[in-house]
Amino acid sequence: MRRIAVINQKGGVGKTTTTANLGAALANNGLRVLLVDLDPQGHLTLHFGAELRDGQPSIYDVLTAATPVGDVLVKVRDRVTLVPADIDLAGAEVELISVTGREVILREALDPIEQEHDIMLIDCPPSLGILTVNALVASTEVLIPLQAHFFALQGLSKLLDTVTLVRQRINPKLHVGGVVLCMYESATRLAGEVVDDLVKFLDASRGTACAWAAARVYQTSIRRNIKLAESCSFGQTVFDYAPRSHGAIDYARLAAEVLGETAVNGGVGTAEAGAVSAASAFAAAS
Repeated sequence: MRRIAVINQKGGVGKTTTTANLGAALANNGLRVLLVDLDPQGHLTLHFGAELRDGQPSIYDVLTAATPVGDVLVKVRDRVTLVPADIDLAGAEVELISVTGREVILREALDPIEQEHDIMLIDCPPSLGILTVNALVASTEVLIPLQAHFFALQGLSKLLDTVTLVRQRINPKLHVGGVVLCMYESATRLAGEVVDDLVKFLDASRGTACAWAAARVYQTSIRRNIKLAESCSFGQTVFDYAPRSHGAIDYARLAAEVLGETAVNGGVGTAEAGAVSAASAFAAAS
């Protein structure tokens, strides 16, 4: 199972939206997808309309009470399974602080279902605490959603410091796979400058031993699209809510890149028709 932590300690950058819709796009490609909601806000759980009932176990129980992860799984879509979360997870940070081996609890909990899924995406909390460390230890790859704002690179450097520490001390397989630009507005001068700085920063690491030496800025940018915001309020992915929207096109093309295919023209242009066709075909089959 390919294990990817979707992470940015800054909130509101499109992290949960990316986890949900990239996961759905990967499932549309035939993969068995596991989504893990590791954010106490539980937004990924709410995105799929899977709000927890009283007494229903969640990722909190997996981390603090050794509940088997198989007992908390919720199927939210064809080929998509969710490990849900709610506000109880906020207490895990305190409860785990004195637990020996607290950094590896999530990894060990996920190992028994390794063969049941092809790829896993973990929606990390907007912080760099013990929950995020658990996500990084349980993953081999990091995907960073980023807005093209002035302070984006400053926040990125702190995140990369954390990735480096986890890689050095606990998980030597961990590496940064790439950065995806979310809520992107290509017409603004600032966006272009931030992207240029980001590309130069990553290019400077080529051939080194750092965790982001092979990282890339994905060609597909996720454009601002109201359908992405609307879809979660209906408990749906953008492919179910608006399969011909820019949001569906962009995430379909991002999934192709994550799977090793090449995007064209930064998310728009000649490949757009193919992405629309794929998204529409799924909607017709649902």
